[in-house]
Amino acid sequence: MTNDTISAEDPITGDEIQIPADVEVGEIIDSPVTGTELEVVAVDPIALEEAPELEEDWGE
Repeated sequence: MTNDTISAEDPITGDEIQIPADVEVGEIIDSPVTGTELEVVAVDPIALEEAPELEEDWGE
């Protein structure tokens, strides 16, 4: 079985990275270059953005 990946541009460094081919919009992946969490914002064509920091709401 092959490990299907696709190329995408790391929005922080501009480097080309390999990500799983079956990613979906809204999915969070870790950049193999910086370790930063990236959010998939589009899949055709593939587009990544730095994932927003989640703020704690503590149930408020």
